[in-house]
Amino acid sequence: MIQVGEKIPAATLMEYSEVEGNGCSIGPNAVDAHKAAAGKTIAVFALPGAFTPTCSAKHVPGFVEHAADFKAAGVDEIWCLSVNDAFVMGAWARDQKTGDKVRMLADGSADFAKATGLTLDLTGRGMGLRSNRYSMLIKDGVVKALNVEAPGKFEVSDAATLLAQAKAGV
Repeated sequence: MIQVGEKIPAATLMEYSEVEGNGCSIGPNAVDAHKAAAGKTIAVFALPGAFTPTCSAKHVPGFVEHAADFKAAGVDEIWCLSVNDAFVMGAWARDQKTGDKVRMLADGSADFAKATGLTLDLTGRGMGLRSNRYSMLIKDGVVKALNVEAPGKFEVSDAATLLAQAKAGV
């Protein structure tokens, strides 16, 4: 499992965009995790799946609600990672009204989850290999704080915990 002080793995995440930007940006766009984190402070939270009960009712809403507090604490971006495809993450972003507060990034093949060692096998529940529920604070691509949940729990990866760590300058 990735540890505090280590660099995040090289992985390509996908982000769905509904708004035209430079070039042909509508639709899924590749996000190089290393390049996107370079020179920035990122609050990352990952979860088992889009539209799942705890993820939709508690995890994402907490980060959306505290987005301005994270900015005030020096966090440049908030990323939500899930082992879903970019289209699902885009639909979930609309449903959760994340707007420009949280980047909803798809780890469709679980490459990032596998490379961090933060996978969760939910095959027995019909969901396959997923990401464990966790949060981490990244500065210039290096993990500064990591909060990994025990299976079925939602106690340490919430927005309030990571926000307190960001405010403390972890």
